[in-house]
Amino acid sequence: MAEVLQNSEEIKAFFEKYQEAFDEQLLNEAVNVRNRIDEILAIGNIDLVANAHRLVFYIIDGNEEELQLFAKQEGIAWATYSMELSFKLEWVQAIRRTLWTFMQQYNDAKENKVAFDFFRMEKDINSRVDTFLNTFFINYSTYKDSLLLAHREMVESLSVPIIPINTTVSILPLIGSVDAFRTSVLEEKVLMEIGRSRIQTLIMDFSGIANMEAEEIHHIMKIIDGTAMMGCTTIITGLRAEVVRKMIHLGLSFDQKTKTLGTLQQALKEYLVL
Repeated sequence: MAEVLQNSEEIKAFFEKYQEAFDEQLLNEAVNVRNRIDEILAIGNIDLVANAHRLVFYIIDGNEEELQLFAKQEGIAWATYSMELSFKLEWVQAIRRTLWTFMQQYNDAKENKVAFDFFRMEKDINSRVDTFLNTFFINYSTYKDSLLLAHREMVESLSVPIIPINTTVSILPLIGSVDAFRTSVLEEKVLMEIGRSRIQTLIMDFSGIANMEAEEIHHIMKIIDGTAMMGCTTIITGLRAEVVRKMIHLGLSFDQKTKTLGTLQQALKEYLVL
């Protein structure tokens, strides 16, 4: 734990006595943030002014452990609610400038002045502010990355919704656009699910796909070949005319073992009966 500032208790008492003046000076320093304080409070329940007081006390006390814990909490909160980092940076730098202003006023107000080691004080204060910022940004970035990863995994899962209809038959309804990334996810998820759930028949419904490029058509055909290698029969339903025409022009056709039906309802009627 770092050492406290010289006369820390007196400094904190001075700060508490002139807290309103400190807040006014702080808001004047943070010109772009002051009009967003209520909005930030409403969005993320983050009270910037109260948090500024906490940060100042941690700096004065030299409480490195609490300072870093507070910075971590702030970083996670700002990442969770996607708050603008420029506001946080401006706010902390405004706290730094305002704190130095009050340190000067504290020194000027002392009747029995004691010589300060300003070089040491400058190092301590600025080092603690920098520690707060570094810890804040590291935790913001780390937590943001984890949120993005979780979101991506959710999107990937939703983009390949394999739905079991009995112990051996599942449906894969494809909706929206099919690009290189999605076909790559499709390959991984389909093959893994066939192995995990022992799917014997997979009904791939393309009625929600209006068009596909040649590369994606090739990739899907390879995925179907892969399912066959794992002992799974693939049934294709709902191919639209646009996709069929493109396959004809490209000279492509499904393997003879791959059955095609006009609609998903036809496949469900046939395979639910089975």
